[in-house]
Amino acid sequence: MTAITFIEDNGTTTELDVPDGWSLMQAATANGIDGILGECGGSCACATCHCYVDELLMRMLPPPQPGELDMLANVAAERRPNSRLACQLKAGPALAGGTVTLPPNQE
Repeated sequence: MTAITFIEDNGTTTELDVPDGWSLMQAATANGIDGILGECGGSCACATCHCYVDELLMRMLPPPQPGELDMLANVAAERRPNSRLACQLKAGPALAGGTVTLPPNQE
């Protein structure tokens, strides 16, 4: 299990113990985190799991692959240097203690 903190746009903070190997999108939708829609079910075919990762996650995550970069070009909220798709981020020990902030809208 990997402890990840999600911060919703309204300021609600939730720490989840995410099973290793789960995507952060899976964890958010399974636990009712408001702000992650995941309309494509995690197949990197939409941008409704857009999130902003903190410095820890920026250092530990592999860079986005071309498909994720294509989808990030279509996000509804502001795209930032730390924008990622939660469906492409897999929980694991290296990410423990990371924080994901959700944008104000996904559509």
